[in-house]
Amino acid sequence: MNTKDPYQRITTYWIGLKSWIINTPHRAVLAAYRAAWEIRNIEIQEFNGQKISPQSANYSDNVMEFWQGNLNRNLTIIKIRLAEFNLGMTFTHRSTDTNNQYVYDNDLLEKLKFIDEVIANYTQKRNDSKYMEITQPLKTSDKEVQFNNKSTDVDSNDNQKKGVFPGSIARTLSKIAKDFTPTAESDFINNYRISRNKTRIGIRFLLLIIIIPLIVQNFSKNLLFTPLFTQWMSQDNQRVFLNREMEEKALNELKTFERKLQFQNLLHTAPPLSVEEIELEVKDKALDLAEEFRRDSSLAIGNIFADVISLISFAIIIGWRKKDIEVVQSLLDKIAYGLSDSAKAFLIILITDIFVGFHSPHGWEIILESLAEHLGLPANRNVIFLFIATFPVILNTIFKYWIFRYLSRLSPSALATLKEMDE
Repeated sequence: MNTKDPYQRITTYWIGLKSWIINTPHRAVLAAYRAAWEIRNIEIQEFNGQKISPQSANYSDNVMEFWQGNLNRNLTIIKIRLAEFNLGMTFTHRSTDTNNQYVYDNDLLEKLKFIDEVIANYTQKRNDSKYMEITQPLKTSDKEVQFNNKSTDVDSNDNQKKGVFPGSIARTLSKIAKDFTPTAESDFINNYRISRNKTRIGIRFLLLIIIIPLIVQNFSKNLLFTPLFTQWMSQDNQRVFLNREMEEKALNELKTFERKLQFQNLLHTAPPLSVEEIELEVKDKALDLAEEFRRDSSLAIGNIFADVISLISFAIIIGWRKKDIEVVQSLLDKIAYGLSDSAKAFLIILITDIFVGFHSPHGWEIILESLAEHLGLPANRNVIFLFIATFPVILNTIFKYWIFRYLSRLSPSALATLKEMDE
């Protein structure tokens, strides 16, 4: 009976997961439909059935900000849920052979039609920057620092040759002149909104590439691979250990248990046991250890396959959201270049000391041993020491080359601060 439990659990989980995936389009449209109705109720009750805007009602700035916040929240919910609906429809196929299914599809279409009618007032005007999609990069101003070495040198030489004043003074005067243009305020607000949306996209993408592979790894390991390999290994009593180290660990635990029984028997700290009773206790302990290490072996094999599936899901996300990678890169560049020189030097020293510093071999040893245990591989000490003797050295060389080649040009003051802190 116990041999069928893993298959029953897998079947139950699979049926539940399949049902959840099939119902994803309906669930997503229902959530978007509720958000659309909330927008429509606000329009009817507060704006006389017109769109939510300052021209439709006479509200103060704070009250109007409140309604705009509700509108933005519901529009975001609708956008996310419709994206979820489109994604769910790619994995499900709903037939219209039966009458019930046909009614369900008609109800779905009616909800989608209502959603389109509600959001039409807020999406049809593409010039409205509040709801405009991010299809263009931020407007770059002259004050932004460009780190292209060749272009920077050429521009500085041109300024020195052509301009009467130094380039920095000319850029400052140009910035002041732009601040007095009629569109300066609207350009600033537009750039701020686009920057805010890019930040949201970047953070959402970073969470996506972290959370989804972890979920895929845990679900595939606990619901599929581990029960499957546990069942496979339980059918053969000889399949217990994956490597010699696991066998030696079990043997040491068994010897320790036997010596403990003999020691307690000699000191009379426990009920006296005969030689035959000690052998029975040791035999029961050996069976328990075999079952424990058989479970650990199946878990290690499941980790290998689950990690592969997780890496595949990570690669799919990267390939599917290539445009978001550029947003993340610009966000990281903005954060890095926004740090002060002391903060840059501090982070460089911290990272180099952790990975290639004096105490880094101990950390690498713990990481490699944990990785070997996770995958069920033997932790060969010679291989670990050879890795520690070569890989941190390569990293150290790369860090030094990067500091010499790029940091000296990108931020000379940060390089000077780094040398002073390092000394």
